[in-house]
Amino acid sequence: MPSTTGRCWPTWRPSRRWATRCWSAPAASVSSANCWPTARTRANRWAATWPPPRPPCSPPGTTPGRCACTMWRPAATRWKSCRPMDRISIQGISATGYHGVFDHEKREGQEFRIDVVLHVDITRAALSDDVADTVDYGAVSQLVVDQIQAGPWDLIEKLGAQIAEAILAAWRSVATVEVMVHKPQAPIPVPFSDVSISLTRQQSVHTAIIALGANLGDSAATLRSAIAELREHLEVLRTSPVALTKPVGGPPEQPDYTNQVIEVRTTLGPYELLELCQSIEANHERTREVRWEARTLDLDLITFDQLRLDEELLTLPHPRAHTRGFVLAPWSWMDADAVLNGQLVSRLAAEAADTADIIRL
Repeated sequence: MPSTTGRCWPTWRPSRRWATRCWSAPAASVSSANCWPTARTRANRWAATWPPPRPPCSPPGTTPGRCACTMWRPAATRWKSCRPMDRISIQGISATGYHGVFDHEKREGQEFRIDVVLHVDITRAALSDDVADTVDYGAVSQLVVDQIQAGPWDLIEKLGAQIAEAILAAWRSVATVEVMVHKPQAPIPVPFSDVSISLTRQQSVHTAIIALGANLGDSAATLRSAIAELREHLEVLRTSPVALTKPVGGPPEQPDYTNQVIEVRTTLGPYELLELCQSIEANHERTREVRWEARTLDLDLITFDQLRLDEELLTLPHPRAHTRGFVLAPWSWMDADAVLNGQLVSRLAAEAADTADIIRL
């Protein structure tokens, strides 16, 4: 059996026996920090509880050289493999900047050189051979030059942080960015070849609840297709059972709805996630002519972390979710401990007027 100091880790098999699988990851211990469920030894045998504990996975590429944790699929009763993140490296981007503590540095300027390493999954680009599926390193280089020429700032630490944050904001697919700033002409009164600082920054990762519904065409197939499209842009953590529900409001004599709720993890911001949902609705020929009319697909952003937002385009949590059984019931089936506005979702579901007519499929 594997040891906790080797390079083999336990992996759960459908037979419910621990088997070993060797990984090429550099980490040497079994722990939640390295994306694997912690197991324990008793009399030289592996013992673990079922289901395996789900570790608090950090964003892919959290630490250079360590593995990135891929998604946990409860329905599959197994852990997907971890693998090192792919990297795009751009070395020696140079431009004249006016950063420094001294007045003459801000007045006369000097050369700054930047090295950038992007931790990003290039799997889709490798399959499609399409630049749209990867990070355009020409655009990254131009962004770096723009940041060098901006400011001025006193410290190269500030310049490096500005570059890192700008890259993460512009390319959400970049999980982690490493930036090294070189200042070879720094005003140091002794012989030297270079001065540099390096820093690493990660994307912020958010958890959101999305409610799906449809009552035109093959509704169940539409929901499956929508979830598949979402998976191309974010991580789907959990999906609820499907519910058959009666229409609430809107024109009379509508067909019954098929509803589902999912929990996702994403680096997108709330407005970007809303835009993604609306683009998927458009892909399924969703129209918005009559309020609460029959629809091919409806994607509602219910919660986004603990964010409270009241804007014209987006209100969070969703302002009517707490009364909608067709949202609350499948959500409670997926997560019995879920809370909305300080109340258990299961309790809100029991109190919703439309819950009695809901059928769990």
